[in-house]
Amino acid sequence: TSSAAEAVRIGKIRREIFLALFIALAVAIYTVEALLPSPVLGLRLGFANILALTALFLYGVRAAWTVMVARIFIGSLLLGNLFSPGFLLSLSGGCAAMALMSAARILGGRFVSPIGVSVLGAVGHIAGQLLVASFLLVRHAGLWHLGPAFMLVAVVTGTINGLAAALLIEKIREHPVFQFDGAVARDGR
Repeated sequence: TSSAAEAVRIGKIRREIFLALFIALAVAIYTVEALLPSPVLGLRLGFANILALTALFLYGVRAAWTVMVARIFIGSLLLGNLFSPGFLLSLSGGCAAMALMSAARILGGRFVSPIGVSVLGAVGHIAGQLLVASFLLVRHAGLWHLGPAFMLVAVVTGTINGLAAALLIEKIREHPVFQFDGAVARDGR
């Protein structure tokens, strides 16, 4: 019927609007975070990942990858470091994180929480960055000695970001915009 088709069309439009908002917020957070002083060169809290994680749980894997890739490319373009070593580190970390988070979400389904997925993504992000840094930037075994400290920070920031994403997901799902059939995939995959 036309009302069912109209509901699907409205659901798709709402999805696109929310993904655009997620991308815009992620780019803004990414840009601000990059401009703040870092205690260790290149170490960030990764708050922009909250939006990709939210997209993963609300709209699925493809939406999360879209938010992550758009955030890195647009943010790097705005910061003037597109295709720089920092961009490559950000992209490699983001891809490693998103691959692990996507796999966890697909394989774990409703049994995985945003917190666990976020911690896994944060650890993957550090691992991806260290791997690329060791091949392209710092060809010294001492780089790997930073791994345990970076992984500890990743677990802490991943937990914080996962908690924030869980709260955001809960609030968004309670919002009236999502109170009709077809707005959000049942299991977010």
